[in-house]
Amino acid sequence: MTEELERLAVLVHEVRSPVAALAAIADAFEGSSAGERRSLADLAAGACDGIERVVVDASVASIRREVVDLVRLAQDAAAGARLQGSTVRVVAPDTAPVSADPVRLRQALDNLLANAARHSPGEQVMLGVRTVDGFAEVAVSDRGSGIAREDQERIFDAGVRLGESAGAGLGLALARAIAEAHGGTLTVASHPGEGATFTLGIPMGAGGP
Repeated sequence: MTEELERLAVLVHEVRSPVAALAAIADAFEGSSAGERRSLADLAAGACDGIERVVVDASVASIRREVVDLVRLAQDAAAGARLQGSTVRVVAPDTAPVSADPVRLRQALDNLLANAARHSPGEQVMLGVRTVDGFAEVAVSDRGSGIAREDQERIFDAGVRLGESAGAGLGLALARAIAEAHGGTLTVASHPGEGATFTLGIPMGAGGP
């Protein structure tokens, strides 16, 4: 794949999530209360920011840092996933500040949540945030069929899809690229038949690489 086609594939893939979020927000808006509409408007603004950023700069290596509360970001990502039909439970401390690009991290979380929902339809997805050894970690856990040990590294390669999985095979590759651009990591722990947990780790504080 040429560099131009690869960038186009990334652009198309990453625009889908915020566009789907806007459609779900529009569906929910009419029957919502005034308080709910304020929350929906905030989610819509975030989706628009995501679209603008992806269209202007498709390179995931482009990071614009600010101090971000990873707990709030995780809660917003969970709210967006719920609007699209997923069942997501968030378990988190009060706050987890990181020096990060909120739009890029939201893209990574959206991809991880979509992946979990796709592989465990109708099941609850757990979204946990914790702080450990100077890192803030977000763990996305599903109750799907799990991932064989021999596949647990290659699933992060662009274009790799397991079994009859839908999608372009870009979500996990992009999520790992975003994590690494922040000086962080994205790993998976899984056993066949027992689901999978993807853990995104980002250095904490206002500094960072």
